[in-house]
Amino acid sequence: MARFVLVHGAFAGAWIWEPLMERLKTAGHSVEAFTYMVRHARPLTIGLNCAFGADLMRPYLKEMAHVADSLIMAYPNAGLPNDLGAYDEQPHTTGSLVGDWAKDGLVNVVGGCCGTTPPHIAAMAAAVKDVAPRVLPDHAAVTRLTGLDPFVMAA
Repeated sequence: MARFVLVHGAFAGAWIWEPLMERLKTAGHSVEAFTYMVRHARPLTIGLNCAFGADLMRPYLKEMAHVADSLIMAYPNAGLPNDLGAYDEQPHTTGSLVGDWAKDGLVNVVGGCCGTTPPHIAAMAAAVKDVAPRVLPDHAAVTRLTGLDPFVMAA
């Protein structure tokens, strides 16, 4: 049976991280448009990193899981930083939220970013231990382009 991979640290792939996410939102790009923008490179993974905690990442992962034909990797923060720049989300909370992503078929590889600690990673590992990774969708072979919005050319 396929297993989840848990990592803590950097990994090569196509990422939406905080500065890029802000530029994409400012420019009006959606996650779907970003996915089409990097799809031609056939990345091993595409994913979300750092910008949010697991709760706020979910809608973006859901959109990405619908359109991405590569593995999806996600590294949430331990929530959002407090006024002092520290992260207050407890490991069981992060683990539960990441476990829900896995159960809903949104991710293939998970790990932690800002504010996550070994207990956070352990909670994520426990939450995904017996869950099958996301199955790659079989999309029709059509031309997918992007500008500010995604565009699928009907044949």
